[in-house]
Amino acid sequence: MGVAENIEHTGRVVRTEEGKIFVVITANSACGSCRARKACGMGEQSEKIIEVESASWSEYAEGEEVIVAVRKHVGMRAVLLAYALPVVIMLALLVAAKACGTSDGVAAGVCVAGAAVYYALLFVLRRRVAEGIKFTIHKI
Repeated sequence: MGVAENIEHTGRVVRTEEGKIFVVITANSACGSCRARKACGMGEQSEKIIEVESASWSEYAEGEEVIVAVRKHVGMRAVLLAYALPVVIMLALLVAAKACGTSDGVAAGVCVAGAAVYYALLFVLRRRVAEGIKFTIHKI
């Protein structure tokens, strides 16, 4: 896997437990020029803790510098699920509500209710969604 196929961040191991490595990553200067920085959330927050499942968890020590990566298409799918799809749903609901002759207030309420139902469903299915997002880790 080349760099072009992955989204990579340098981080530091903050703790390990059986089968898992927790890595804190910090937005770096490269994030400033990235077009997707707001979509991935790194443009808004300086540090995030990433949980990486790994059979070799015992080989990593607290404080160790590592590189955490995720496949680019997985990142784009996350952006689609979190941002693009809800907008499409809200626009479709708005058009449908207005086509039925509802007032602007009712149409707006339908949009908000639709977004709330979507995010509630996403919350219920979060484990299933998370199964498709696999981070890889390697030492520097």
